[in-house]
Amino acid sequence: MSLRPRSLATRLAVAAAGGAVAVTTLAAAPALASDGGNEHPRVYKGKVTAKSGLLLRDRPMRGSRVVRHEPYGKVVHIHCKIRGGNVHGNNHWYLLTDGTWAWGSAHYISTIGKAPHWC
Repeated sequence: MSLRPRSLATRLAVAAAGGAVAVTTLAAAPALASDGGNEHPRVYKGKVTAKSGLLLRDRPMRGSRVVRHEPYGKVVHIHCKIRGGNVHGNNHWYLLTDGTWAWGSAHYISTIGKAPHWC
């Protein structure tokens, strides 16, 4: 996990998603990316690669509660990534923002474009 300051939006997202990671930083980093003076939220996308679909969870670990399911091939929106429970040798998890905040194993999500930033 990164020791960089986290934005208020990221700290709230982690707490809303089950808060398996304690975030105690009070300093706020910019939550927005700059684009020639126009401020906009960072957008990361990924595609579900699990043939039977992907179970999304309330914490970044396999044994946590399932909050929803996304089908194979679905394009999902990724807020950030974190280290969590190991899934087939991959301990990265993505915090997804589609509908409800939920965690998906990076083992089953192929990123589209830029890799997500750390939470």
